[in-house]
Amino acid sequence: MQVIKEQWFSSIRADILAGVVVGLALIPEALAFSFIVGVDPKVALYASFTMAVMTAFVGGRPAMISAATGAMALILVTLMANHGLQYVLAATILTGIIQFFMGIFGVARLMRFIPNSVMLGFVNALGIMIFLAQLPYLKNGSVATYAFAIVTLILVYVIPRFIRIIPAPLIAIIIMTSLAIFGNFSLLTIGDLGTMPTTLPTFFLPDIPLNFETLQIILPYALALAVVGLLESLLTAQVLDGYTKTTSNKNKESRGQGIANIVNGFFGGMAGCALIGQSIINVKSGGRGRLSTLTAGVFLLFLILVLGDVVSKIPMPVLVGVMIMVSFTTFDFKTIRFIRKAPKSESFIMITTVIVILATHNLAIGVGVGVLMSAIRFMVKSATPTFLLTGETCTITGPLFFASAEKLAPIVENFQGKKLEFDFSNSRIWDETAVTKVLEIKNQLEQEGVHVTFTGLDLQSQQLLERLTPIK
Repeated sequence: MQVIKEQWFSSIRADILAGVVVGLALIPEALAFSFIVGVDPKVALYASFTMAVMTAFVGGRPAMISAATGAMALILVTLMANHGLQYVLAATILTGIIQFFMGIFGVARLMRFIPNSVMLGFVNALGIMIFLAQLPYLKNGSVATYAFAIVTLILVYVIPRFIRIIPAPLIAIIIMTSLAIFGNFSLLTIGDLGTMPTTLPTFFLPDIPLNFETLQIILPYALALAVVGLLESLLTAQVLDGYTKTTSNKNKESRGQGIANIVNGFFGGMAGCALIGQSIINVKSGGRGRLSTLTAGVFLLFLILVLGDVVSKIPMPVLVGVMIMVSFTTFDFKTIRFIRKAPKSESFIMITTVIVILATHNLAIGVGVGVLMSAIRFMVKSATPTFLLTGETCTITGPLFFASAEKLAPIVENFQGKKLEFDFSNSRIWDETAVTKVLEIKNQLEQEGVHVTFTGLDLQSQQLLERLTPIK
């Protein structure tokens, strides 16, 4: 009961108000993503409602917002174009099943292999992407368009200095929308992006043949959606952990994303995952509990079904101003200090991660490249052990594996003594290549009349050496 109270009812007012702000912010994003995929706007709006409500109950990170997202939309474009909406919904259900089992098998443990430099690149790229995503709404805009965006930005920045009870973005949206309506300004509005659905989402089975051919079509997309969705969700959870100074259950979040996408597909929504921008709006607006996520989903549905006519009049420049402030708060301005202080290789990895994400518009590819570069950096660094030949002892410091074992031979190539001890106290033999090389050196020295001994081997190295030593 204590956990339920803490996660649901510890900050009721703040959670509800934050959820209201997020509900508003979800609408233009969902409409934009529906256009990317080429589906009716209700497919993305229903997805945002379903994902938010479901993850509020089964997710592993309170206050995180899941909905239709751009990364998932980009994967679905080809499937929609070639096979239609029913296959998109089937792929969404399969995506959820895959994510659920990935959570069961503890995929979240892989998060510890993402280094800080890649995380920093991820966060900064998100900040830049959120900012760039707003520019199309300002392109070729009137003076009023830019004025409304700038004034909204100023309001969101200034209001918290005087009013903290109500989230600044909500106040700014109400003030600027009222000004636009009563001032009769000609501005792009939410209603110009698409029509709102007028009915609740209903349960139905995708109208597709249940055979192996269908599985062949949707499985590649489902696998890609599952990986990208979990990567975005778990990284977003990690970012919010840092913002709120709390911890989250990553494996539960993986399972929760899976359950949400399964339900999502059966209720006519496209695949979704965590939204970093809206999640940050939520926590910056005071949202800390699951109630904020639930409120965002329920209020979104209320907005589109009951207040659709009012919501459609909200000017896009106003929401753009809110999102630009989110992009500023998302970007880590300590990056300049990081570049100056951190090793050049880590700075290079961080910058490369940002560039790849921005070039591909795919967070998974950017993070994947960053992790791969970090792994290569580690291997190169690890592949440089030190060998110190003192008298009749060769001391090895650092791991011996396929990339480093070759460097041992030159050290003892011209050894002139009668016996030689290889001291592995500060080393470990990792693979068959290293064992083979060590045994080659030993055999060569023994043929030259040198008595060779190995000391300081840990249990793993000893077992590997014994298992791979040829029986004479």
